[in-house]
Amino acid sequence: MEQLEEKKLIPYSVYLPKDYHSRISKLAKQRKASALIRDAICMMLDGSDQYHSGYNQGLRDAIKTVKKIDNLKNFSFKGIGLDDIVVEQIELLTQ
Repeated sequence: MEQLEEKKLIPYSVYLPKDYHSRISKLAKQRKASALIRDAICMMLDGSDQYHSGYNQGLRDAIKTVKKIDNLKNFSFKGIGLDDIVVEQIELLTQ
């Protein structure tokens, strides 16, 4: 599974009906619109089954959480950071 790191994201624009644009604009003020749209697109592309999409989204969220734990970077095993080890193990769970 490809990791979604903020610095590696590529912008993509879509055309929306006016009503949806207004609703997304409200989310944008809360800084949630991009993540919502990105997650929805990733879920759709991850598979035809909602369970698998939701499961894989949970794994992506877990990876983001692991990457935010700065202390994990302080520990390594055989030269590999603990954060990278945990992320690698989570990635093995993808469906």
